[in-house]
Amino acid sequence: MEINTRLTRTLIIVFSMFIIGLVGYNTYLFYNQLKENERDKMEIFSKALGEMAETSNSELGLDESPLIIEVIRSNTTTPLILHTLKGDSYDLSNIPNGDQLSREEIEDMVEAFKQTNPPIETRYEGDVLNIIYYGNAPIITKVKYYPAAILLVIMLFVGFIYFFYQTTKSAEQNKLWAGMAKETAHQIGTPLSSLVGWTEILKAENTNPAYISEIEKDISRLQTITERFSKVGSKPKLEERDVVRETQLAYDYLKSRTSKLIHFELELPEKKIPVMLNEQLFGWTVENLVKNGIDAMKGKGKISIKITEQTKTVTIHVTDTGKGIPKRDFKKIFTPGFTTKKRGWGLGLSLAKRIIEEYHEGNIKVLKSAPNVGTTMEIQLKRL
Repeated sequence: MEINTRLTRTLIIVFSMFIIGLVGYNTYLFYNQLKENERDKMEIFSKALGEMAETSNSELGLDESPLIIEVIRSNTTTPLILHTLKGDSYDLSNIPNGDQLSREEIEDMVEAFKQTNPPIETRYEGDVLNIIYYGNAPIITKVKYYPAAILLVIMLFVGFIYFFYQTTKSAEQNKLWAGMAKETAHQIGTPLSSLVGWTEILKAENTNPAYISEIEKDISRLQTITERFSKVGSKPKLEERDVVRETQLAYDYLKSRTSKLIHFELELPEKKIPVMLNEQLFGWTVENLVKNGIDAMKGKGKISIKITEQTKTVTIHVTDTGKGIPKRDFKKIFTPGFTTKKRGWGLGLSLAKRIIEEYHEGNIKVLKSAPNVGTTMEIQLKRL
């Protein structure tokens, strides 16, 4: 299946390049043909001037012969400047506001026309009577840029297809992760029920209450995890909660179950800050950020959690002293499946992003990071 997909993509790319090349080549031929036709028209005009000079034995400008005027009028598209050497005068045709141009502006235009097309000289008895300078007709200019326009359209089309493919792929990945999360919750549920039953049996056997208490804490924790996973993929219920208290709870749980080699710092406001939260999913997000920081520090370092309030928002910063994140990966780390760990699904931060941005209408990002200095992750939520 993968081989067929690659072959199809290769064929599409090759076919697209062939079409672009074919269009470009034919446009090039058409462009050159138009240039030759334009040149022929200017040659005819030059011959007309020469014949008129031979007939009248005089050097003529545009306004001195009805025939020459008629020849010029037959050209309604090509911008043209006729330089009559006798009298050193210029006659302009098909140039907007040509009668208002100064001599200096005309001479600048002459230089530009020289770069576009070689001038044509009108000779009589070996002497140069006139020099014709001409530019490109509008149709030639359009044809010149036609391949670029076609290429731009193709690039936009390819970009649209790529965006559609990526969006579809992302949606499929989200469904996959949601399905895996719900299945995990289902699988944990069965042994969890048995553990609750065994706890009751231990109580009946007069087991040390301290042991049972610890087991019950872990069972409660597993129940919380199960409920969290079961909520993935469905719209959770938000309630008014104190974000300071919820952050404190997540901090207390993590600190009590983390190695003594990790030094925790907590900086919280001394007042409640109400926000609309699902406390389980929010706690999960904070725990994910902290655990990622601990992994980045390889189990030894400092984790800082800080809450600051603004007029309409509240910000939670989680800072570690780990290896840091390359700037190019600031957005990639939230992509489902992306991970820098040898063992990992690349699921935690993608779920954190979904929880904060889709469910809570907040924002989560890498605020700053430096190699071997650490990383600060930022969560921003709307306050009530």
